[in-house]
Amino acid sequence: MSLKTSKRKAAALLLTVLLIDESDEEDQVKKRKWCKEWFLRRNKYSHMTLLKELDQTEPLDFKNYLRMDSNMYTSLLVLIRDRITKQDTIMRKAISAEEKLVATLRYLATGCSYEDLKFRTGISTSSAQ
Repeated sequence: MSLKTSKRKAAALLLTVLLIDESDEEDQVKKRKWCKEWFLRRNKYSHMTLLKELDQTEPLDFKNYLRMDSNMYTSLLVLIRDRITKQDTIMRKAISAEEKLVATLRYLATGCSYEDLKFRTGISTSSAQ
């Protein structure tokens, strides 16, 4: 066997190994995240901070935002808090009863899509449904 033929066979063998290795990498499944990082920082990005500010300084805007005044909101929250509260887990903090109620009231007040609600509240679409 000539040197030229040996080099060609070696190059073909190397190319085959590289192609097989590349296809193995493509077959590996990417790990999915349990939850998007910004959902974990819900308190920073959601509208709850704005709502607290409106409750303290602009009660009419609070009423316009949720279609009910602060007293009615608080009364409703007291009635349903135990039914909608979940426990925190090791993985993440549960969505608070206040956040759930505000998201529900906002959805009912505006009729916005779950996708829009996700960005307004910092609550994932699947959790909002």
